[in-house]
Amino acid sequence: MDQGLSSGIDEPTRERVVRSILENGASTAAALASRLALTPAAVRRHLDQLLGEGAIEAREQRLGASRGRGRPAKVFALTDAGRDHFDQQYDDLAVQALRFLAETGGEEAVRAFAERRAGFIEKDFAAVMAANPGFSPAQALAAIFTAEGYSATAKDLPVGEQLCQQHCPVSHVAHEFPQLCEAETEAIGRVLGSHVQRLATIAHGDGVCTTCIPRSPESRQEKVSS
Repeated sequence: MDQGLSSGIDEPTRERVVRSILENGASTAAALASRLALTPAAVRRHLDQLLGEGAIEAREQRLGASRGRGRPAKVFALTDAGRDHFDQQYDDLAVQALRFLAETGGEEAVRAFAERRAGFIEKDFAAVMAANPGFSPAQALAAIFTAEGYSATAKDLPVGEQLCQQHCPVSHVAHEFPQLCEAETEAIGRVLGSHVQRLATIAHGDGVCTTCIPRSPESRQEKVSS
């Protein structure tokens, strides 16, 4: 899947097959042929190629689904790799948009966009802390980032806490535009009222994004006392 969904003159039709499954859910070959106005033989050729690439998988049709006599028809569903292909397309579009913004508005425009995008951190932090009085600051941030698709967790360290993001929905874009990561880090610092440090980022090839959140002097004293 690193090279996209196959190549050559059949690629546009193959893209249509994958998109049809994405938009309509698991489908039989007959349903795809009807939906895309293709012959059954043509659809099966594309399905075989997509199966080989790992973009789709064949499943048994669910009980109760409409079927005729004979052997039950299989349905074809997207795999995670197949969905990732579409995520990459959106990433490419976002990169193009930010390149255009940089060319027309300069660094300041890109920076302003990054800061606006990171606004979800400051918008939700107080509400999450109020709704979850037992949360530490890092746990509240983990909940906020997870809601935005980052799959984040918090770890307790001797010197403070560590916010870990196992997934970053904008990592491909942030690789070229690190302003996105910088704006998030600064927003975290603002809601906490202290300096925080990004130790690693997925955008730069690390396996996880990690942000060190130092413990406040009051918190350190409470931890020692307990």
